[in-house]
Amino acid sequence: MDSLLILGGLLLMLAGLVWLVMRAFGTSLLWGWASLLPPLTLGYLFRHWKSAKQPIGLCGLGVIPLVVGLTMLASHDSQRLTQIISLQWLQPDAAAPSALKFALNGELNGQPFNPQQGELVDGVLTLREGQDFFARREVIIRLPHQPDGAVNLDVLPSDTGRLPEVEISWLLPEQELPEARRVRHGYTLHLALTPLAPNKLEGDFHLVLPPQFKTTLSGKVELFSNGLRYVDGKVDRSVDSPDTLAFVIEDYLQRRFVTRLVQLSPLPMLSFSSSSLDIEVGAQINGEPQQLALQLVKSPRTGWGVKGDRYSKLPKDLVTPPVATAVEPDKELSPGRTARQIDRRSRFSLQRLLRNPERYYGLAMHAVTLRGSQVEGRFRGVDDQGQIVLRQVKNGAGEASFTVDPLQIDTIKLLEP
Repeated sequence: MDSLLILGGLLLMLAGLVWLVMRAFGTSLLWGWASLLPPLTLGYLFRHWKSAKQPIGLCGLGVIPLVVGLTMLASHDSQRLTQIISLQWLQPDAAAPSALKFALNGELNGQPFNPQQGELVDGVLTLREGQDFFARREVIIRLPHQPDGAVNLDVLPSDTGRLPEVEISWLLPEQELPEARRVRHGYTLHLALTPLAPNKLEGDFHLVLPPQFKTTLSGKVELFSNGLRYVDGKVDRSVDSPDTLAFVIEDYLQRRFVTRLVQLSPLPMLSFSSSSLDIEVGAQINGEPQQLALQLVKSPRTGWGVKGDRYSKLPKDLVTPPVATAVEPDKELSPGRTARQIDRRSRFSLQRLLRNPERYYGLAMHAVTLRGSQVEGRFRGVDDQGQIVLRQVKNGAGEASFTVDPLQIDTIKLLEP
């Protein structure tokens, strides 16, 4: 609605200016040419006000919807208003340099697809076009398991069973949220990826979806295999990602305890909205469990680090004796008592989520509203108005929280056990 009001106001003002120039040419040829120059247009207004007042009135009428539209836009999207006023939309989009190489031919949803970002992390392959929080176009392939080393996978339209799930999404200029489609069978997929030091995969990528999706991609791709980024062979500590923090913490613990036998436990869910983070870290150090409280700070010059870190580098000739871990007899599991992880996805429903929200806190979910909008993110609880809060966090692009009214949800799916 705000866009229509702004556009309508601008059209009325443009029509008034055209009418004014026509009136000026009707007065005389000299005044007509002079009215095309803004300073001389004012002279025509003062000299021939009776002829110019009607076009000026039409311009003033256009100011009303323009101001109302800008006010509505500022109330719910102030950042977009700032971009409009600063004329950023007139500047061509500068393509950010990519650390990856892509040679893909084809289209996504009938449009050319030129990804700048790609990764295969935790069994999810992502190809992304655009540097904003929401990608202009994106391909997500969820593999049945996390590959170890090289990836070789072939799927044919006739295949059945547990197949990778393919999701494509696109964001049109007039949309606030991207549209997405998921395909679980009936497609062709070929992956032949080999590891490339230090943390990349490269190789062939071929994807053909059913005709109604207008998506065919084929060529060579490079993908990151984790959230680390390297500059001149060293980890770039300025990158906001959980893998960067895990690397910083592990390096700190190794130097603090003078040992390379450090096994870090998974970090809690983190937000990179601040340059300082207080977290509880669990780790096995020389075979012994440790729980430490650390404060991570981000420096504009050196990136992320542990506050108070004054420990020197480990000597290159450091030899750490192996640690033997004995298993207590009463804690050994018999063949019939193998540990099982409870999969909460099998009995998940919207009613269970609202009844026990703390049981699903921090887990990834995918919701589809009655209007067809799709939102995917990690569950952050239920707010005071009873709305479900989902948060999305992307590397280097900040985070966003979405509130969804349970009455407007058509389907909601739990994506993690």
